[in-house]
Amino acid sequence: MSAIVGDDAVHRVEGLPGEPAAVGLTLTLGRLRSLGVTGLRVALPAPGHPLGLSGPPEFNARALEAEEAVVCHGAALGLVPEVSEAGPAGDVHVEVVWQVLPVREAPPADVPSLGEAERELAEALREATEVLSRLDVAASGPVAEAAIGAYRARAERGREVLAPGYPPRAVRVLELAQRVGLLVSLAHERGHGGAVSSAEMRARGEALRPVERTGRRAQVAAYNAYVEELERGVR
Repeated sequence: MSAIVGDDAVHRVEGLPGEPAAVGLTLTLGRLRSLGVTGLRVALPAPGHPLGLSGPPEFNARALEAEEAVVCHGAALGLVPEVSEAGPAGDVHVEVVWQVLPVREAPPADVPSLGEAERELAEALREATEVLSRLDVAASGPVAEAAIGAYRARAERGREVLAPGYPPRAVRVLELAQRVGLLVSLAHERGHGGAVSSAEMRARGEALRPVERTGRRAQVAAYNAYVEELERGVR
């Protein structure tokens, strides 16, 4: 449960079948299991890219606004978070209310297999690094390497990328996807580096967009690998 909540102070769930009021996560997970849910899929949609969603339009619209959602495997339900801050100045905490909505039972949109995700990540990372280096973008130099080194150090101190039971390839894909996401974030945060012309700035943007998209697709593939194996009868 602590892995779900993280540093957030409060998580509540509204609209759970059989519950007239908001309930906590522990009761929610038990109720979902009683409704036939055997796993949860992650969706990370973005404008123009309904990644991991299957409809209907109302659920997709809410998920796109939140840029994340959870879709149940075994029951036609999905959960979308609404995040807010509460508390007095100096003691502000995050509260998350999950809205339960009906979903369409259909394959999630644009989610690759782990093998596809791994190949796409390797290619996208190579191409983007070449372009960013050529444009002298800050995220391709020593600053990026230092940030990546810090990320690896944190990982080596015992942080589990995925829960026990996931296939090793899922762990490998997620680690690479997180590295790709870090590079993209650094490129956005560190400014334009030596890319001073509008043409170079456009080239940088064009290099980052597909890499960012590929990274998000790979993350969803990795997070959902356990459920995918359940569907295939591997487990």
